[in-house]
Order: sequence, then structure tokens, then C-alpha cells
Amino acid sequence: MRSARLTDRLAVVLVAHGSRDPRAAESTHALARAVRRAHPSWDVHASFLDHAGPRPLDVLAALPGRRAVLVPLLLTAAYHGRVDVPAILDDAASLPVDVTLADVLGPAGLIDGLVRLLPGSFDGVVLAAAGTRDAVARETIMWAADALSARLSVPCVPAYASASPPDPGAAVSRLWASGARRIGMATYFLAPGFLYDVAVRSALGAGAVAVAPPLGDAPELVRLVAARVLAATGRSLHAAA
Repeated sequence: MRSARLTDRLAVVLVAHGSRDPRAAESTHALARAVRRAHPSWDVHASFLDHAGPRPLDVLAALPGRRAVLVPLLLTAAYHGRVDVPAILDDAASLPVDVTLADVLGPAGLIDGLVRLLPGSFDGVVLAAAGTRDAVARETIMWAADALSARLSVPCVPAYASASPPDPGAAVSRLWASGARRIGMATYFLAPGFLYDVAVRSALGAGAVAVAPPLGDAPELVRLVAARVLAATGRSLHAAA
């Protein structure tokens, strides 16, 4: 069978927050490559809201006549998911591209990855996230911590590198006070960067014995991105190419 022309392929535009730390962009591009390998019929692009390039609109402008799905690489439905990413869709209305917006990622489907990336067994776990003042977003992270606790059968305390308490060090201290002695930090981060480093220093400084890496291009994340694309296009996982 003849391969589909590039213009017939679904374009998938991953939209990351962006960071001054080059490791973050490298991680996003690695995720884009992993999604592309898993779904070779898709034309997958990485883009960034800030700092790194290209910007989402620049990517969409280079796809005239195409069908595209924007996938927000956001783990909660906070400000960026509610305001910044939908604004891209509004701005793209003048472009000759058929654009559909997928849902943010969220923790469902990522618990297996959080467990797998933990570097050992622990009697207490901190789930560290970037942090937000948004109450709904914090509820999402608390849900993830509860789900992680249920999977590991140990207490799991959510913590934040910025914006809201407790910080990871305080969460480690809380677990220590409750009797945990081997405490690890799981990371609700997509990529390394300043806030991830803050969380790591805080947890280790308070006595955590090990920390997990960010999700990066974890297969669980690749599958979740694909599920968001398929839901946005009205297709099922069994229909994925």
C-alpha cells in the first residue's frame, strides 16, 4: 500500500510550558520522538509557550491545509490549561489549518509510570509537583498522591516546589514524624528544570534517601499523549496506527 502523503497525515503539536533550562526542551523533544516512533502515521511536533521555540502558532502556520491536534503537556488544568492553550486555538482561527484541542494530561494513566520510576522501596513517599495556587489543580495532585499511596501501600504526601505548602522537605519531615524512616520522592514533573531541582534539594536536604526522575519520555506518558490525541479525533486506541 502506498504511504500517505505528508499533507494527509494527522499533525500532532505537543505544547509544553517552556523553560530557560535547556534540559526541559531536550526532554520535550525526546517525548515528541517517542510519540512519533509509537505512531509513525502521525506528524509529531514539539512547541513551547515560553522561553524555548518554536511557538505553537509558528508550528501551525507551517501546516497549511492540514488537520492538527494540539496536546497540552500540562499535568493539571491550571491557568495555562484554562487560558493560555485555548488562546492558541483562538489565534489559530485565521490560519488555514483545521485545529482540535486535546485535553490536558492529568494523573490518570501515569500512576504506573510514577511507581516504575521510583528508585527503590520506601515506607513513605513524597509526591513532588511544581506547585500552583489553583485549588482544582492541587486537588488533582492530591488525587495522584492518594492513588500512589494505594498502589504502594505506604503513606504518600503531596508537596510543591513553589506557590503552596508543604514543600518537599516539609513533607519528608511530616512522614518522618509519622514513623517512616526510608522516604523517597516521586516526581509529578514532565521534565527537569529549576523547580524540579528545587524539589530534589528540598527533599534530600530533609532526609529523603532517593528521588525519581521526571516522566520525560516514559512509555506511560507516550500512551497518555496518544490517548488524548485519539480522544480529540474521535478515534479509539484500537484504531491508532
